[in-house]
Amino acid sequence: MNNSKSDFTQGRILGKLIPFMMPILGALILQAAYGAVDLLVVGRFGTTEGLSAVSTGSQVLNLVTFVITQFAMGVTVLIARYIGEKRPEQIGALIGGAIVVFTMISVVLFVVMIIFSRQIAVIMQAPKEAVGLTSVYVKICGSGIFFIVAYNLLSAIFRGLGDSKSPLIFVAVACVINIVGDLVLVAGFNMNAAGAAIATVAAQAVSVVFALVLLFKRKLPFKITKKDFSINRHCRRALKVGLPLALQEFLTQISFLALCAFVNRLGLQASSGYGVACKIVNFAMLIPSSLMQSMASFVSQNVGAGNEKRAKKTMFAGIGVGLVIGCIVFLFVMFKGDLLTAIFTTDEAVIQNGYDYLKGFALETIVTAILFSMIGYFNGHDKTVWVMIQGLTQTLLVRLPFAYYMSIQPDASLTKIGMAAPVATIFGIVLNVVFYILCNRKDKKYI
Repeated sequence: MNNSKSDFTQGRILGKLIPFMMPILGALILQAAYGAVDLLVVGRFGTTEGLSAVSTGSQVLNLVTFVITQFAMGVTVLIARYIGEKRPEQIGALIGGAIVVFTMISVVLFVVMIIFSRQIAVIMQAPKEAVGLTSVYVKICGSGIFFIVAYNLLSAIFRGLGDSKSPLIFVAVACVINIVGDLVLVAGFNMNAAGAAIATVAAQAVSVVFALVLLFKRKLPFKITKKDFSINRHCRRALKVGLPLALQEFLTQISFLALCAFVNRLGLQASSGYGVACKIVNFAMLIPSSLMQSMASFVSQNVGAGNEKRAKKTMFAGIGVGLVIGCIVFLFVMFKGDLLTAIFTTDEAVIQNGYDYLKGFALETIVTAILFSMIGYFNGHDKTVWVMIQGLTQTLLVRLPFAYYMSIQPDASLTKIGMAAPVATIFGIVLNVVFYILCNRKDKKYI
């Protein structure tokens, strides 16, 4: 590992932050491409029922993936903290304990997704024509949940070590496998939603194998022994950071599933259109998400080194970068959304429904840049309990009630439902600004 490149405590902030962020962004783009390719191929070569099944089923898979990613954030933050404190020998016990915990999580998810796949499809209010296909999609993805969890844990370890390039490499390989699998199974063998799910699981399996090979080949600043494989104090410390984030993400994703259920009540065309729009939304949110993940590692190292001033500058630099790019993305989503949705399907009704949702959502591409940079800053300070509180507040008190109210109106539209996201985010920004000011007044050195 090149220590100068992974040392975030000195040098120009943007000169270090952007090169570290770009591979994370690339990896997130390729991850989003999994679901996008599934939807694209099923939309072109499958059925409308299959498109709805992939749309609804991928919402469930997103819930699992995003929760695991946030849970693993505790590992990323703590590894970066130990590096900043010049105590890399502590990392082995942390990783050993994390492997035990994430294996337990995988077992639980495997059982739930396999046994209750149909109930999950019903709870999601999948259109009756697509319940069976949705159940199959969830079940197949559940069978490969070990690979999905392992991939996210390995990515968290690499990022904590200051290496964001390796995850990009192995996810790129996996993305190729997924594209080939979709074309063969869906377009070639007409396996519809089931083929898309199998391709996704196979791609994740390849990414895990590739990641392990890269990890074992490199020279690491720590060792892992048999005694490290226990829920030790380092692991518990990481859980203290990651658990609030995972809980917040879980409830936030549940709210998105509820939103999906609200939309599904509007019919098959609305369900499919919303699913297509969500894939575009996933891409639109990648830059704020990569900023948030980069910020956590960057800030945590500087906090470990006692350089709070640099940590604050990093947050504002991230907000600036996010706003510039967010404005560009806003213009595409707001004014060319129909062209974007047309990439995934030729059904004119689905294209229009997807664009309708994007018009309500568009402002989110700008305001999220501010919110996610602040969240990354707080994560780097281990203030994950606050991150959980503000996230749940904006989700449960603003986003869900707003979306539900809009969905039950006589003139309910996807545009009005889509507005719930930016309204909730603006509310979250206000909460975080107030918290930031109060903390700085209370303690000028640490937040």
